[in-house]
Amino acid sequence: MRFGRFRSFPLAVALCVWASACEPPPPQVSAIRDLIQPVELIAGKSDTLLLSDLFYAEDYAVEFEPHPLIRASVDSSTRKLALAASDSAAGLILLGFRHGNGSYKLPVFVKRLQKVAFAYEPKPSDKRVFLMGSFNGWHRSNLPMDLVGGRFERALELDAGRYEYKFVVDGKEIIDENNPVKLPNGFGGYNSVVEVQSPAKRTYLHVIEARVRNDITELHFVYEGDSTRILASDIIALQDNQAIPPQQFQIVENRVVIRLKQRDLVGEKVVRVAISKGGVATPIQTVFLINGRPKGSNKIMPFASKAMVNEWNWRDATIYSIMIDRFANGDSSNDRPVKHDSLFAPANWRGGDLKGIIQKLDEGYFDSLGANVLWLSPVNRSTDKAFREYPPPHRYYAGYHGYWSTHHEAVDSRFGSMDDLKRLVAKAHSRRMKVLLDFVANHVHIEHPFFQQRPDWFGTLDLPDGRKNLRLWDEYRLTTWFEPYLPSFDYSKPEPRAAMTDNAIWWLKQTGIDGFRHDAVKHIPNEFWRELTRKIKSQIEIPERRKLYQIGETFGGYDLIKSYVNNGQLDAQFNFNLYDVAVYAFASPQGDFRALATELERTHRIYGTSHVMGNIMDSHDKVRFPALAEGDIRFDENAAERAWKNPPEINDKKTFEKVKLYQAYLHTIPGVPVIYYGDEIAMTGAADPDNRRLMRFGKDVSDDEKAVFAETSRLVKLRQAHSALRYGDFQILHSSKDALAYLRSDMNERVLVALNKGEAAQAIAVKFPSFYYAKKLRDLQTGEEIALANDEATIRLASLQAKILKVE
Repeated sequence: MRFGRFRSFPLAVALCVWASACEPPPPQVSAIRDLIQPVELIAGKSDTLLLSDLFYAEDYAVEFEPHPLIRASVDSSTRKLALAASDSAAGLILLGFRHGNGSYKLPVFVKRLQKVAFAYEPKPSDKRVFLMGSFNGWHRSNLPMDLVGGRFERALELDAGRYEYKFVVDGKEIIDENNPVKLPNGFGGYNSVVEVQSPAKRTYLHVIEARVRNDITELHFVYEGDSTRILASDIIALQDNQAIPPQQFQIVENRVVIRLKQRDLVGEKVVRVAISKGGVATPIQTVFLINGRPKGSNKIMPFASKAMVNEWNWRDATIYSIMIDRFANGDSSNDRPVKHDSLFAPANWRGGDLKGIIQKLDEGYFDSLGANVLWLSPVNRSTDKAFREYPPPHRYYAGYHGYWSTHHEAVDSRFGSMDDLKRLVAKAHSRRMKVLLDFVANHVHIEHPFFQQRPDWFGTLDLPDGRKNLRLWDEYRLTTWFEPYLPSFDYSKPEPRAAMTDNAIWWLKQTGIDGFRHDAVKHIPNEFWRELTRKIKSQIEIPERRKLYQIGETFGGYDLIKSYVNNGQLDAQFNFNLYDVAVYAFASPQGDFRALATELERTHRIYGTSHVMGNIMDSHDKVRFPALAEGDIRFDENAAERAWKNPPEINDKKTFEKVKLYQAYLHTIPGVPVIYYGDEIAMTGAADPDNRRLMRFGKDVSDDEKAVFAETSRLVKLRQAHSALRYGDFQILHSSKDALAYLRSDMNERVLVALNKGEAAQAIAVKFPSFYYAKKLRDLQTGEEIALANDEATIRLASLQAKILKVE
């Protein structure tokens, strides 16, 4: 990108002239390999966290520097860091600390919460009322409401964002009848919604461009906020985990340049920059550099030979999720469905296996689609029997999905052999693809030798009050069983923790896979994930010099989901909070892109825009998107019964266009896109097991479905070709009920995405800052050009159309 009139300015007006007189010493070589992520504090309050969640180290002997606004103390015996923010603390603050021979910075966002009041108008018979929602992990009884003046009330202090909630009245869940705003909850009902606005004025740090001059790399930014002068003390700048000294800043009015010596940029480096003024901080801008050049740049640096870098980054991933039994049958000799008079085909083994996936690799199916990561459902040996589901109507199921393990070191023969799995991984690697394996740590099947030989490793099914501890997802989150025949581990005991974390390492070493998708993460204590990740880093990542990827599955609020995502536990989780809003916005005529815009902004406040959370359209636990978009299944309907009675079909060609539109969104927002098998052909389906239909190929795919495949492939490859769609920041330029436009920018380019979900054509006006010096928009599919006038352009969209345009 060109920076127009900011191409040069007198050095005399800069805060520091780049000269030997003020040149700082080269940065120290960092012994901390992890990129330390920001932590959040509330002004006037304290919090405690584990140092191992911040970074991996052999020891945690650290010493924090005193800071006037944040008090830090470390308990060396527990490795806990206690932080307390003063009442006057605000914005983004860097806490300095020493570890070994290095000096590092911990970024801390200090925020202020807002009071939100909830009220319930009771009926005469109502006795006890509780408040529950995404703000308390949907706990049914820890927020009692007080009867005041004839109504039940409760006030909470909440951060800016959108929250779903319900009242629990004498044990019954009900929505807030006085609040018209509601969203489907995915269980055949709705949740009420409250939106808390941020009191702070928007500030932003715009990326402009990177320049390489002689032995200097310059990163250019423009600050949008108040008009007062930017001081060097307002700039937060880190190279990896170490502060970039003010001598390397140049400031002219609202424009900031970070100047870096190329001798300090050999290999892969990460630069993070923000402005924190008057207690209000901009989002952090993250720039990934390879030998001094922004990642994704086509230009080869003359000094690139100094460090041969593996440029793979998990932000480059497009994950393809495979339910092995339902994908492709490559060896019919291993077909062995369970025989049971009450077990029906949709819930039985159907023949898919590892050789079928290998065949599709050899045929180039995934190359044609563009996916570069395969996520395989669990391969563990499963039971040969059918078991009855606990909830009514008590249908029988087989363990075809792999989540009922009966052995921790055996591949089910219906999937193939361990050699087949190793061959699949090797073939994927030869095609520059990665492989993730689904790992089930929460439970095993009652036939598993662990349960047979060590029942003391597991929790009990009977509760003290006489109830069964079954499917009490939130009330007994860490101990509940999924079924009477699926005992959950008791990970408060060290022996099962050691056994199962060692088993995960065994699968990594045996197969050469590149990471895990972890099942039922929230039902497993954090201590398990810390032990596993520590073993992965010490035994795999550091000695083998490769970065694995761990992504988890958790249904719950942002706080709960994020509590598992850090350097000491998981890299990511699936972003179900964003998914819930997105599916309703795209599939329902009542859906509103403004609600999606709000949720996107909240997601990025929580995880940043350089996160690797998983974004989905479908999964093996969700109703497939086409069934909702077609209107075959209502958002408040029990989709489980529809899986067995009158399963959905696509009859409206507009449904295919809605799928294409959602795919355009999925592959252009921050995070890692996940394609559930069949998404690429708009496969429909109700709830489990109808959302796990047999995959279809070739002549079994209709022309409309082939068109969806072609568009999905185009979008996957477009994302891979444009670094801004993988590494860029995110700004919403327009949102209305049916139209949404957002901009992705990195140091290489800007890409604008415009979406229209409405039945009518739309004309969207978008305006760019003058300092972008944008002249035109170029459609990356058609080549059509749209000229800008006074920094503004009008984008015309047909019904159910997406346009992806480069800003030039």
